[in-house]
Amino acid sequence: MTGHKGRKWKKAVLTAAVCLLLAAIAVTGWLGNLLIDMALCRPQESIWENDAYASVEADVEASYVIDEKTQGHMLEAYGKRQAWLAATEPEKVSLTSGDGYTLIGNIYPGSEESHKWALLLHGYGYTGKKEEMEYIGAEYAARGYWILAPDLRCHGESGGDFIGMGWTDRLDILQWIDQIIERDEKAAIVLHGQSMGGAAALMTAGEDLPDQVRAVVSDCAYTSAWEIFTRKLRDWYKIGPFPILYETDLIFRLRGGYDLKKASALDQVAASRLPILFIHGEADDFVPVSMVHELYEAAGGPKELLTVPGAGHGLANHVDPEGYYGAVFSFLERYGG
Repeated sequence: MTGHKGRKWKKAVLTAAVCLLLAAIAVTGWLGNLLIDMALCRPQESIWENDAYASVEADVEASYVIDEKTQGHMLEAYGKRQAWLAATEPEKVSLTSGDGYTLIGNIYPGSEESHKWALLLHGYGYTGKKEEMEYIGAEYAARGYWILAPDLRCHGESGGDFIGMGWTDRLDILQWIDQIIERDEKAAIVLHGQSMGGAAALMTAGEDLPDQVRAVVSDCAYTSAWEIFTRKLRDWYKIGPFPILYETDLIFRLRGGYDLKKASALDQVAASRLPILFIHGEADDFVPVSMVHELYEAAGGPKELLTVPGAGHGLANHVDPEGYYGAVFSFLERYGG
């Protein structure tokens, strides 16, 4: 009798344990899908008005503290941008990605005799689009460069089901490079990206590239999609990657995305021999400045590093425009062909 009761008790405990495990899997699965919808589907401005995203918004705003001097630099940059845009006529171009999405970009003409091209890559989020890079584009244009600024997949006018975080974007960028070369076989191309665009440029650098690609400028890039999501989970929700991020990664791959662990700028720069200029703001609270040091150490080709004191995320060019553009164009004089 006692043995029978013991078996019933063990069965009940086992049943309860299985139920709890299934419930935990269901909850983490729901959270995984929520994280994908929040972070990897097309950004919506309205989500930032939701209280659930207050921690995200606060984290971003913390990295955008702008003093009076920086405001002055931003107004000056805006004036340069507007003057340039008033004097140029961008051409809208498109391509079809390898997985069937229509991607849109702008080509801004440079000097007629110039073969210098800048492929400018914007950052992540609902403000992420090709026009965001026009402030930097104005500086390239002043030096005679032709400019191609695409909307990365799932941003701006471009199609897509999932944000590439640089990884699927790198394959799209290869096609944009081919489009430049079709126009100008003598092109000398620099990839210049900010934030996610910087990571996309670095991920592209690890691919087998044509000789026309001469250099990369990476501004405030993260080391990998996995690592940036891991850090944000800790920063925003005080939790580690297990089990939520692991299950999110699995669900994301099943939904037709890609492996977040493979989306590594760190691995790609280690495989690259391209000259790379790494830039990062020392006051960046969104992508920590420690990441640029990891990337710089991993890079396998000629490399330079600029960190800008007091600059938040994506603000190095506005906090110290003289130092920023001085570093960029002296670097390109040496390596940009």
